[in-house]
Amino acid sequence: MQPLPVLYRTWLRQLVLVLLLLSQLSAWAQDTPPRPSPPRLVNDLAGMMSASEVDALERKLVAYNDSTSSQIAVVTVPTLGDYEIADYAQKLYESWGIGQKGNNNGVLVLVAKQQQKARIQTGYGLEGAIPDALAKRIITNTIVPAFREQQYYQGLDRATDQLIALAKGEYKADQTTAPRQRRSNDSSGSGWTFWVIIAVLVLFMIFRSKGGGGRNNRGMGGGMIPPIIFGDFSGGRGVFGGGGGFGGGGGGFGGFGGGSSGGGGASGDW
Repeated sequence: MQPLPVLYRTWLRQLVLVLLLLSQLSAWAQDTPPRPSPPRLVNDLAGMMSASEVDALERKLVAYNDSTSSQIAVVTVPTLGDYEIADYAQKLYESWGIGQKGNNNGVLVLVAKQQQKARIQTGYGLEGAIPDALAKRIITNTIVPAFREQQYYQGLDRATDQLIALAKGEYKADQTTAPRQRRSNDSSGSGWTFWVIIAVLVLFMIFRSKGGGGRNNRGMGGGMIPPIIFGDFSGGRGVFGGGGGFGGGGGGFGGFGGGSSGGGGASGDW
């Protein structure tokens, strides 16, 4: 009969250890907010924007997600607690699973109200499109100046426009071709385009030299190259030009897909 109490004591110790471990894991999980239900891309937990501003930002990011499958999540929190913002962002990104599993094409814009810190955290799949240096530039040149004027929505709206411009088209096509092979194909296409342009120019000059220019062609006189050859780039904008054109409609957000982040991104204070 003696072994039974010893066995029970062993089981009891193991049970206590398991319960302590579970309580620690539960506390660790609650350091960051739970995944939103119903799912939303914009979660203003610190109350830094009006309801209409949150809805406008949500509609834009949902439309972008619907058209590209890339996900940009904006989260404001009252405080980071004892965490550094990079650690908090990594933990939140992974626990929510921002982006699509496999593509890992997510971006987290995290704002901590009490510490006055902001961070852009990128998933593995968008680290090339949004390198740390450009993420830092968005924080420094866009978010920080706006936040110092307490224009939180304006800063986040503009910053997400810039992130959309950087990541635009990243996952619209099936990327099964190796990067080196894609570059080879692109250069081949560029070569054909060059020779087509040369041929059109030669034919155009021959036509003019034979007197085909006439009055009807005066609109193309003076050696001007027809605009159709090169297309119209007058409306083009740089990486940090305007918005990505995702201001409209779109359905409700379907939820995060389980993407991962390697800790890429940048942080800043205001």
